[in-house]
Amino acid sequence: MDEFEGKVAVVTGGASGIGAAMAAAFAARGMKLVLADIEPGPLEETAHALRGDGADVFAVTADVSRAADVERVGQAAIDTFGALHVACNNAGVGSGGATWEVDLSTWEWVLGVNLMGVVHGLRSFTPRIIASGGGHIVNTASMAGLTSPAFMSPYNVSKHAVVTMSESMYVELEMLHPEVGISVLCPGWVQTRINESDRNQPDEVAAAQAAAEAADGDVPVDAAQLKAMIDGFVAEGIRPAVVADMVVSAIEERRFYILTHPEWQTMVRDRVERMLGGENPTMALPGN
Repeated sequence: MDEFEGKVAVVTGGASGIGAAMAAAFAARGMKLVLADIEPGPLEETAHALRGDGADVFAVTADVSRAADVERVGQAAIDTFGALHVACNNAGVGSGGATWEVDLSTWEWVLGVNLMGVVHGLRSFTPRIIASGGGHIVNTASMAGLTSPAFMSPYNVSKHAVVTMSESMYVELEMLHPEVGISVLCPGWVQTRINESDRNQPDEVAAAQAAAEAADGDVPVDAAQLKAMIDGFVAEGIRPAVVADMVVSAIEERRFYILTHPEWQTMVRDRVERMLGGENPTMALPGN
């Protein structure tokens, strides 16, 4: 896809971080936007700022873990702008801990947003892109979808799933609908609010985590120390606008893999070499 002017893009998780940066990059190239996010206040602030720069923006409050919400986003693109050409399944949350200590509601929340949110997006957006004559899909995964950092199992599982689903769909689209391209975005640390995901936790997730901590008499795996470490990595990450420019280039070039941190590719290579060599896993932590 090499023409953006006048085309229509949907971005989930569009109120902040990488989503807001992608929206700004698309708007700068003359695209019309449908932004979706679970936070109505920040969503409207971002939409208002983009409109102030001359962009045509429609904002939809949506929980991507709910298929009906995502379908509503896709239909909004058709109802408002008459077409859909680019879909960025970007909404995501993070949580972790020792794999066996993570409560079930946290697993369901992370997989519901990070994995099922992409599934819902692909089911809702892809047919509309095909009907609009073609375009491009970008699924946001992570370097954690190519490696296996400790104490991040729910996040890792969701992102590995997004990578393999995207790889499968790349071949399917090449066979059935070559007018639609697809990319998988695997960022390292970026200056987003992924480390503050608990601000959008469902009440039952927060309650379950509090109950687990109370039952143990302490925070499992020293969650405060783990959070402080992640906060530091995020603060030192690259700017979302840098990632957005990479996404635009990948769409233009029909390039599938978008890896934002070349220096981290050694972690991916080491994992595969250990696997093929029959060696056991080792500690892999983004940022090291």
